[in-house]
Amino acid sequence: MNKKNKLLTIGQFAALHGINKKTLMWYDEIGLFCPAAVNPENGYRYYSYHQSPILETILLLRELDVSISEIQSFMKNRSAQHLKCLLDEKIAELDLQLMHLQAVRKTLVNHRQDMSTLLSMDLSEISIVEKDERCLVTVDIDRNITFEKEVELITAETARYQLGRLHDAAYGSMIPVASILKGNFDNYTKLFIEIPFLGHKSGLHIQPKGKYLRAYHKGSWDMLPLRYQEILKYAHEQNMTLTGYSYEKGINETVINRVEDYIVQIEIPIILS
Repeated sequence: MNKKNKLLTIGQFAALHGINKKTLMWYDEIGLFCPAAVNPENGYRYYSYHQSPILETILLLRELDVSISEIQSFMKNRSAQHLKCLLDEKIAELDLQLMHLQAVRKTLVNHRQDMSTLLSMDLSEISIVEKDERCLVTVDIDRNITFEKEVELITAETARYQLGRLHDAAYGSMIPVASILKGNFDNYTKLFIEIPFLGHKSGLHIQPKGKYLRAYHKGSWDMLPLRYQEILKYAHEQNMTLTGYSYEKGINETVINRVEDYIVQIEIPIILS
């Protein structure tokens, strides 16, 4: 006799599938998954090895958070087409969850990098760093725009790109290098949003790959022009040409209570002579 045709006790069958036998008892009670046989004298449940694929399908669907009612509906109308549709739906949901988790991970990595920088940084230092190309969502602004309007514009863009939480993105502001060279250090023309999971799409601002001059400023924004003057002097002495935009973003908002402790990171694309 083929061993696979023998019946297994509820304990054996539960152990085979790594579940509690109470789960099998509950599935039987609600009519979702019944034993192959029940001893009429003592009510003991017995299961066939050939029932394993069906139980594994139920356990998989439960792991995917498919409701009991949905599984019951599937079991009553079990077919390849029905299962395919159910799995297509769950795969799509998992893809979205994975995308979100990847974005959250990237955000955490960025925050960790910022904290590592804070612990080791020399605020007076001006350095050269290599950066990869990035796609940024930008919002046009000018000197006359109100803070309330800026918030409104940012809110609209985050909704447009289905950004669930503010922590999923990095925010900052941009000044044309042409303005900086003319001494217009407050001529902010764009706000940017860097969304980790955003790919190449038309209409996005491309922050170019290459070498960047990086500097930091701590304290009042009123003193930021002085830092830019130091940056211009450094670039001139090092025979660097500044191009494009200056990208500014705060890197320590989460760990400070006073504006005086606020640190701005400044990054500007450069061409070395």
